[in-house]
Amino acid sequence: MKIRSSEIVVSAINKSQYPSEGMPEIALVGRSNVGKSSIVNALLNRRNFARTSQTPGKTRTINFYLINKEFYFVDLPGYGYAKISKSEKDKWGVIMERYLEAREELCAIFLLVDIRHEPTADDKLMYEWIKHFGYDCTVIATKADKISRGQYQKHISIIRKKLQLEADEKIIPVSSSKKTGVEDLWEHIVAQYNSHGYEITVD
Repeated sequence: MKIRSSEIVVSAINKSQYPSEGMPEIALVGRSNVGKSSIVNALLNRRNFARTSQTPGKTRTINFYLINKEFYFVDLPGYGYAKISKSEKDKWGVIMERYLEAREELCAIFLLVDIRHEPTADDKLMYEWIKHFGYDCTVIATKADKISRGQYQKHISIIRKKLQLEADEKIIPVSSSKKTGVEDLWEHIVAQYNSHGYEITVD
């Protein structure tokens, strides 16, 4: 995938702040510190384009990244950080539901989990929420460089079983530092956009 331009258009809280030009979107969601910003940076081949919050669990905005002036990556707020209060969790839920309940531009959601660990109850709840709102779900298994390739299938099987993924839902191991799986991920991203009737330029 040739990246000609990338920019953050808005960090939104309210629906009125969402982009309105009708460009397709793929959203990324996962636990705080699972590596969403690193994955976005790896996809765009930029080191510090997407920045990690200094206070995990506190970011409560939806970040819209416009790529090649054709489509968006949407970085959804992280969840599962133990130190946040119930009121903060409630705010997270409101912001997420507002975005997911009727976003026609949203083609698919990528759920990020750490390949080294069994998905948490929060990960399972997030997956169920994605399916409740009727979206396709792809799992990105982050930090793939932390285990050997020979261990991939074992860990992928654990993730699939724990989340109870549907048979056609993919798990893509990715290492943002080693760039492992980034090309496979791009192919899947383009396929997701195309399957929803959009034509994305790849070179």
